[in-house]
Amino acid sequence: MDVTIKDPAWEALSHAEKNHRLYLSQKHTLELFLERGAISRAQFEKSLRDLSEKMDEKA
Repeated sequence: MDVTIKDPAWEALSHAEKNHRLYLSQKHTLELFLERGAISRAQFEKSLRDLSEKMDEKA
């Protein structure tokens, strides 16, 4: 899936800054799922750990 973002502020960010913002957004989504009971604490921790590891690989 190819996503194009036409936002000058987004375009001005470095690759690392974009990755960091995407990470924070995905982490927030996981937190919302946990708060609403859509996932268990164990699922949240595993997903967050996996996300963090993937972001470290891209750094």
